[in-house]
Amino acid sequence: MASDPRSSSPPASAVSASIGEVAYLTVTAVTSVGAFLRWGPPKDVLLPYSEQSFRPEVGNRVLVKLYEDDQQRPVASMRLERFLQDEAWSLSQGDQVTLVVAERTDLGMKVVVNHTYWGLIYQDDLTQPLRRGQGLTGFVKRRREDGRLDISLLPPGESRLDVVGEKVLQALRESGGYLPLGDKSSAQEIKARLGVSKSAYKQAIGRLYKRELITIEPLAIRLQPGVAATLMQ
Repeated sequence: MASDPRSSSPPASAVSASIGEVAYLTVTAVTSVGAFLRWGPPKDVLLPYSEQSFRPEVGNRVLVKLYEDDQQRPVASMRLERFLQDEAWSLSQGDQVTLVVAERTDLGMKVVVNHTYWGLIYQDDLTQPLRRGQGLTGFVKRRREDGRLDISLLPPGESRLDVVGEKVLQALRESGGYLPLGDKSSAQEIKARLGVSKSAYKQAIGRLYKRELITIEPLAIRLQPGVAATLMQ
């Protein structure tokens, strides 16, 4: 006798998703009522045909919203537009938020914010490669007049420069204490190597210079000799 696809999942610790969240889940079975997705509990969650935007196959991963139906049964939906809002009046500039990566657009990366709102990370603000379904922390860069959210992966203010500074120090460690990016390097070179803007880079290396951690050349920076010995350990 065939086994019940809803009870064929690995232990709950293998997946962590809850009702109310947007998650990127694996299809474990396709039946006459829809697809079943691994989400953690012993029984897989149903993705009904009516909630599918395309027909996934076993082994595919799909981005879904988890919710309870009228009978309080857990259900998944690929139709995120039914659950997510464009306007986020409860959030403000600088707020830390949870993100789930949705899809790439012509402007950048569309993300789900706090499992409730749509947000956009513009191409210039992408500081690292992102993949569909990835969960990470971000910050509200701006709430526009229409309530829509622009998102940044870097925190605002001084904290942002600390994060960029750490990226610079890490790059210096990995390259033996020398980085061919200086005060006169192009914005494209800096973006390609570190994923940050030239403005943020210049501010960050200025702070590192004042702390006497680096020396700055027109087209490069170097760790100070004593600092290099410590950081390279």
